[in-house]
Amino acid sequence: MKTGIKTLRENWGSNLGFIMAATGSAVGLGNLWKFPYLAGANGGAAFLFVYIFLALTIGTSLVLAEIAIGRYAGLNPVGAYRKINKNWAVAGGIQVLASLFMLSYYCVVGGWLIKYMFDSIPNLFLNSNTNPHLFKTFFENFISSSFEPLIYLSCFLLLNLIIVGAGVKNGIEKASKILMPSLLVILCIVLVRSLTLEGAQKGITFFLKPDFSKITFDIVLAAMGQVFLSLSIGLGSMTTYGSYLSKSENILKSAAIIPLIDTAFAIIAGLCILPAVFAFGFSPSEGPGLIFITLPAVFEKLAFGQYFAFAFFLLALFAAVTSSISILESCVCYLVDEKNIGRLKASISCVATIFLLGIPCSLSFGSLSSYKLIGDRNIFDSADFLVSNIMLPLGGVFLCILTGWIWILSLKKNETQVDDKNKDSLHGPIEEVTNNGKIRFPLGKVWLFILRWICPGAIIFVFINSTIK
Repeated sequence: MKTGIKTLRENWGSNLGFIMAATGSAVGLGNLWKFPYLAGANGGAAFLFVYIFLALTIGTSLVLAEIAIGRYAGLNPVGAYRKINKNWAVAGGIQVLASLFMLSYYCVVGGWLIKYMFDSIPNLFLNSNTNPHLFKTFFENFISSSFEPLIYLSCFLLLNLIIVGAGVKNGIEKASKILMPSLLVILCIVLVRSLTLEGAQKGITFFLKPDFSKITFDIVLAAMGQVFLSLSIGLGSMTTYGSYLSKSENILKSAAIIPLIDTAFAIIAGLCILPAVFAFGFSPSEGPGLIFITLPAVFEKLAFGQYFAFAFFLLALFAAVTSSISILESCVCYLVDEKNIGRLKASISCVATIFLLGIPCSLSFGSLSSYKLIGDRNIFDSADFLVSNIMLPLGGVFLCILTGWIWILSLKKNETQVDDKNKDSLHGPIEEVTNNGKIRFPLGKVWLFILRWICPGAIIFVFINSTIK
């Protein structure tokens, strides 16, 4: 079968580079934006406890599966799925499409962050009037305009193009080694200021002192959905990043570290935001408007608020970029592997396509607000619903089935079709994770059980629940 796959392939310069990039993929707006308001709306510490448990069990299992598939095949999601079973290439294609559609609206929000970051310098959205309606009006006037948000969308996409176009080692890895430590430093600065605010203790207690009686089925589902979103499950990003790993790397260790760091960032983000929100009497369950409406109101009340606002939105921008470049790389890698297109050309093609898709998403809050695609959702919300509620769950289920069942069945079939000389190249998921027995993995059978039964069931529950709602 002709696939147009190149034999020369980039690799990570070091395992640390991979960890930084993969962690950056996980640490995104989901941690800084969605996690705090979900925790606020779902009982604080009760949600946090459930989230940590699911992230370190189911989340780790899925991340390990994606990395294993990527390194085994050394290809993009389409090529990797095809290598395991040629009939499953379409499942990898769904992941690549999900990445493309997700970036169409994710990058719009990334542009909003740039706008707020620059506007915080001259104090444009901060003023002496603390009426929260003014912050809402400022935000709504901005996103409903036809031209300005597209300028910031272009800036965000250009930043992604520069990084991804430079390559894996010289672009993504170098950027991640700078952005991730910078992200942590800025996060700690905001954390210290938030925790030292008068009245912050109420927010700390709300976030860290669990009331297990508040744990409900809805909280479990909300936490599960956030785990999938935060770790980018079903987008093929980890498969793509895993494809650049050498066969000697310990991917079991890496797959454990990534959810741990991602969870730590989410907890720190919650401690940055919720104590400040409580300190100034705002609701912790403001929803998506928390980062663009509630937080500016909080910054306005702080001494030197514009500097902390700039630091926070710079922090959010870094988080958005580390995630978006991993999602973009999944699309670029597909073109490079499958179509033999050069990296720079592939990067430009993907960014141009995302910009065109991003235009209606951006305009859906203004001139195209009357257009509804899925139910009463505008274009932006419809794209989000399509990716988050349909394509990501599908990608997650496909990942579980491919790793837990198809890979092993295909292995047994292929073993009868190759000679003894080439049999060493054929091995299953356990062998890939253990580097053919060189690394101990006593929970290997438990991992496969989780992938075969627990993860698909959990994903289907989230899918049904979110689709009905």
